[in-house]
Amino acid sequence: MSVIIILLGVSLLVAIGFLAAFIWSVKNGQFEDDFSPAHRILFEDKPDNVNE
Repeated sequence: MSVIIILLGVSLLVAIGFLAAFIWSVKNGQFEDDFSPAHRILFEDKPDNVNE
């Protein structure tokens, strides 16, 4: 029975760690550009130097 309590405590610590990492990434601007990643795949990259 004590193993369940230990596992619950560890899982709560892991969940809090992931929540803290998510909040940190939102505050540092990781999710600001929500338009271009979805549309970037639709356009081809132009080659830098074409020797034709």
